[in-house]
Amino acid sequence: MQMTIKNSEMLMKLIQVLLFVALSESCIAQSGIHINQVGYYPEAAKYAVVSNPGEDIDFSLVNTETKQIVFSGKLSEPVLSKFSNTITRIADFSSLSKAGTYILVNGRGQSYPVNITPAAFSGLSKAAIKSYYYHRVSMPLKAPFAGLWSRPGGHPDDRVLIHPSAASDKRPAGTVVSSPGGWYDAGDYNKYIVNSGITMGTLLSAYEDFPAYYKKLHLNIPESGNDIPDILDEILYNLRWMLTMQDPADGGVYHKCTNAKFDGIVMPGVTKEPRYLVQKSTAATLDFAAVMAQASRVYAGFSKQLPGLADSCLKAARSAWGWAENNPAVLYRQDEMNKTFSPAITTGAYGDRELSDEWFWAAVELSVTTGNTRYLENENVKTEVTPNIPSWNKVDMMGYYTALKHRSAFAGSRLNTGRLLDTLITYSNRLLEGGNPAFRTVMGQSARDFIWGSNSVAMNQSMLLIHTFLLTREEKYLHAAASNLDYVLGRNATGYCFVTGSGTRSPMHIHHRPSAADGIGLPVPGYLAGGPNPGRQDKCEYPHTETETSYVDSYCSYASNEIAINWNAPLVYAIGALEDNHQP
Repeated sequence: MQMTIKNSEMLMKLIQVLLFVALSESCIAQSGIHINQVGYYPEAAKYAVVSNPGEDIDFSLVNTETKQIVFSGKLSEPVLSKFSNTITRIADFSSLSKAGTYILVNGRGQSYPVNITPAAFSGLSKAAIKSYYYHRVSMPLKAPFAGLWSRPGGHPDDRVLIHPSAASDKRPAGTVVSSPGGWYDAGDYNKYIVNSGITMGTLLSAYEDFPAYYKKLHLNIPESGNDIPDILDEILYNLRWMLTMQDPADGGVYHKCTNAKFDGIVMPGVTKEPRYLVQKSTAATLDFAAVMAQASRVYAGFSKQLPGLADSCLKAARSAWGWAENNPAVLYRQDEMNKTFSPAITTGAYGDRELSDEWFWAAVELSVTTGNTRYLENENVKTEVTPNIPSWNKVDMMGYYTALKHRSAFAGSRLNTGRLLDTLITYSNRLLEGGNPAFRTVMGQSARDFIWGSNSVAMNQSMLLIHTFLLTREEKYLHAAASNLDYVLGRNATGYCFVTGSGTRSPMHIHHRPSAADGIGLPVPGYLAGGPNPGRQDKCEYPHTETETSYVDSYCSYASNEIAINWNAPLVYAIGALEDNHQP
């Protein structure tokens, strides 16, 4: 509500507000007021967190343009966070719905700007998807599309060697093959099928679930305007690379395309080290099969623009499944491999010793796309699946989501989709009951949420809750999913908005070679940093080491400040869901 100055007490408060508005950013950073720094929908829940607040429980919001106090309230009772010594009080200003930019003021200090707007995450959605364009391998990023971050093409990958671990009769060690395109995986310059698997599945699901929203989204990439949604154009750039990773002789899929060792802090393409296709693995092959089956469904709707693509994807998926049936447990053990084959490969291993989840995901995607559930009859496919938060090495929930979207496809099969739905709802309700009340987020179910890539845990929790919303239409799940977006955008114990180029205080020194080597002060935008990780495997110096504060904005910190394609994917999905739900 709008307030007028009626007495001296209110006059003093207004003077206090104006003084706070004049404070420098460094003072704001120390204020301990943590908010979503990107935006709120007018009708959404809106909370700020005041850490270590002291005794002053009054807060106000002032319009930055008119300098008027538009809302006043009281902070909640103090709460001790479960994962640090932080004590918080909550400022609830949900009833403030008028679009505008505001500053929240408390005796502790002032917040970063609070933006209330009907298109709260429009720009963020575009940035999160376009981050994949900046990851493109083998092509130059030109200024009209890349802006400040234009660069020559890196790693043409048109002359890649078959590593001895991947040798076969038709492709002996040293055979030269071509494997261009795709996306760099993370802060390094290699391409990994396993991590592409969950990334591609998540992005394809975003389009499948919200096609109307993505059909209208313009990203300013080279393919824009070709009658294919930009998100599908971007996915296609990696899909075509994945197709090169399948051995045409037998259907098996190579685990990765990589240098023998990581490149240094240089721009892509500066080094000329040999690139290798390394050992086929069952995990990579099944991830590939799942992605290709799903892609066949999605791109079938664009047969005029992309003739034959859907058929090629399905053929590749079936061939990969056939290889996996003949090779059901070929694990990628890099250390063991290096004892036998040279050169030693020391880049990201993405080793996975449990394959039941990959079997399930591939079987479900193939069943839906082909209309034949025979894939579920394979003895390696377990149809009793317990809900979990997905990760690159735990992908059964990808199949879970697809099965529940296409329940009729499994009538009469081994898969009881009614039971899957019941267990998903039960699991989602537990997420709603857990979380961290000190920050009003679902994120923080336990200390185990704060792992390497903890921000992807938050976003995958949101994705799971959004799927539950889509199946039940109960708004509570969508609201809970939004709380975790608030978390990664600043309502967390570190006070960082974890997406580069977004908010007011976002990471500037991510563990990302192009951002570190390009000589540009600003990092490449749209990337979700890893987030708090008390494991601190990088051995860097962290200013804070408690579970939820163990983060440092430093290139050194690959354990908390790296970026990765699989972390951005659920961010894309969550934002797309919220934007779609708020379309006029």
